[in-house]
Amino acid sequence: MERRVKKTYIISTIVENKPGVLHKASNMFRCRGFNIDSISVGPTEHKDLSRMTITIKGDSATVEQVVKQLAKLIDVIKVSALSLGSTVVRELALVKLHVADARARSDIINYANVFRSRVVDVAPGSITVEVTGSPDKIDAFITLASTFGIKEIARTGITALVRG
Repeated sequence: MERRVKKTYIISTIVENKPGVLHKASNMFRCRGFNIDSISVGPTEHKDLSRMTITIKGDSATVEQVVKQLAKLIDVIKVSALSLGSTVVRELALVKLHVADARARSDIINYANVFRSRVVDVAPGSITVEVTGSPDKIDAFITLASTFGIKEIARTGITALVRG
């Protein structure tokens, strides 16, 4: 029996920028039992089109099936699975951390600087850091910062473009 290797895949779609398109795409995943790890949608350089970037975990057969099923949707103009080696991948996270004292605040600011992140909000009991980069970079910051106590995390999901 062949064992299928599950890994993360990025699927990029260009879709018509109109109501209901996201619902149709996500419903296709639901109907076929595929799970979406992250999804981000935004306008492109053409006002009537949007780019939808979807990450899923699976094997190559699953990704091939997802690409084929998405391509069948009427509002989908173009769909492709992106190769990680030839793709620029970014994500944004807002991480709100507990601040017990001035030393903790200073340490968090130093960590943010090391990760080339920005402090975007400071309150008496918390500090919020904006981290942008690869999902691995964000995971590393969250792991390091968790020693202070994480109050909240909001992540955008991956957005990606082919290099060149």
